[in-house]
Parts: sequence; structure tokens; C-alpha cells
Amino acid sequence: MPVRRLRSLQDAETTLFRDPKDPLFWPTIATVWGLAERLCPPRFPPGLHKHRTIDEANRQTEAWEAAAIRSRRK
Repeated sequence: MPVRRLRSLQDAETTLFRDPKDPLFWPTIATVWGLAERLCPPRFPPGLHKHRTIDEANRQTEAWEAAAIRSRRK
């Protein structure tokens, strides 16, 4: 698929490769998203995670990223 430079939203609308009214549109999106999830699974546990400070949230995110890296090295 070629890389195109889009200068406006109108340019983006004209470069759609699949019509949203096409019956295969949503199954195609589901297939692509499923493949992306298998190739690069989510790094964070699902759900809502509340933190008192930004620093606390950043520490939690770093811990999740470190765990994801360790699990991929095995």
C-alpha cells in the first residue's frame, strides 16, 4: 500500500480503500484488530486504575511495561 500525503480531511475521504457501506467493511476491521492484538498484545491489565498522583500513575505504567518486556524475553 503506497504512502500518501494528505493535506486535508477531504483528501483523506477520497483515499478510502474500502467503502464503509461495503458488507465486508466491519469484518475486515475486526480481522485487522484481531491480528494486531495477537501480534502485539495489550501491555496493561484491563479495567480502571485510579492513582492519587501523576507520579504514582507513571510508576505503575513503568512497572507494567517492565513486566511486559520480561515476559517477551522468555
